[in-house]
Amino acid sequence: MATPTAIPAFRDNYIWCLADPQAGKALVVDPGQAAPVEAYLERHGLVLDTVLVTHHHPDHVGGIGALRNQHPNCRVVGPADSPFRGTTETVREGDTVQWQGFRFRVLSVPGHTLDHIAYFTEPEGEPPLLFCGDTLFVCGCGRLFEGSPAQMRHSLAKLRALPDTTRVHCAHEYTLANLTFARSFLPDDTSLVEFERQCRNQRDAGVPTVPSVLAEERRLNPFLRWDEPSVAEAARRYAADRNLPAGTDDEVFAAIRHAKDHF
Repeated sequence: MATPTAIPAFRDNYIWCLADPQAGKALVVDPGQAAPVEAYLERHGLVLDTVLVTHHHPDHVGGIGALRNQHPNCRVVGPADSPFRGTTETVREGDTVQWQGFRFRVLSVPGHTLDHIAYFTEPEGEPPLLFCGDTLFVCGCGRLFEGSPAQMRHSLAKLRALPDTTRVHCAHEYTLANLTFARSFLPDDTSLVEFERQCRNQRDAGVPTVPSVLAEERRLNPFLRWDEPSVAEAARRYAADRNLPAGTDDEVFAAIRHAKDHF
């Protein structure tokens, strides 16, 4: 029950599902499409009773109306002060959400959007779980549509501080594209070469590259390594060539994000 299932949607989205087979209940995270969720529920004899929303983008909330039509007693939990108005329960930083023995702590992680939140839980006897939407990806982070680099770095610092064994359940299969950028930005990082080989093998076999493990993200992901000397130096070289500032941690992070945006 503590192992989320990735339900593929659109071209590269994952809708995460936790199921309690004994109770016949399911929770899903960011259902941008209803049809793949309904197919999964029917296949496994489950009734949807909870939806967790990380942010308001259509590929994360677009299926909620249709799912609520089929499951009218389903609660929809999402961020307060959000453009999305389809929630039945709003939450903020520090709030908790209970579901079938899970206790999710809500983390405010603005940057990709201003309303973005993440859900973190530590099931007894299992690795911690993080549902982080589009804030943190495998070897990447979300594009800054609404927030500032400083906001995003602060949000990622909050996620970076979670336990090493945390399973990072992000919402997109962007890993190989992220690794192509990371290897270009950090060409001397041999760990990225090996990780890319591993991820290519997984994708060739039709296996998702997510969830990742937070300790590995700290070791490999350039967007979590702004204070590592080799990464900061690469960012400063990039920034100097483009007349960008790179003296502070926020400016180093901004340079890395700028490089990815223009890669």
